[in-house]
Amino acid sequence: MPIRINAPDAPDFEPSIDLKDLMGTWYVTHSTLPMWKSKKDVTITYTPVTGDVARFDDVVEYRSARAPPTAPRSRIVGVDALVTGPARFKWRGRGWLAPITSRWQLLGVSSASGKDGTAEPAWAVTFFERTLFTPMGIDIYARSGAGLPPALVEEIKEGLRAASGDVGRLSGELFEVEHSPLGAEGAGP
Repeated sequence: MPIRINAPDAPDFEPSIDLKDLMGTWYVTHSTLPMWKSKKDVTITYTPVTGDVARFDDVVEYRSARAPPTAPRSRIVGVDALVTGPARFKWRGRGWLAPITSRWQLLGVSSASGKDGTAEPAWAVTFFERTLFTPMGIDIYARSGAGLPPALVEEIKEGLRAASGDVGRLSGELFEVEHSPLGAEGAGP
């Protein structure tokens, strides 16, 4: 049975995790965002602003695909605010990116345990709307730098393909985002 992925306009989506569980570092394992084709070691770290998960800092870090794992990582810094429902957010850049905004939402998230009660790798799927600088797209996150088991990735992709509209269409554009091997100096967040 495929994993249920919600369409961006699904009014009944209730994430299966508390938003506090969204906080921390996620590894972008798959994406449709063209800029990640020439990057690697892409992570997104969410940190609550003054303990309130309705607003949280958002730090994206990455390296050029040709950079060694010891190279410094570039950063995009912003803040997210809950807009509607439990899973729709508005991002606003910080610093020179302050005028830039985008909207995104969770389409699906996992809990810490699998269908049979055993531990399953944590994952999330996000949908982001088009901005002046990026096309609309989808990201798949893993909590671990080791990524997700191939069978789980296929289940998530199947759920995306089954979704209607832009999500179903975009599912065919997903590609794997490269990550430096674990243990490589400087790899990870």
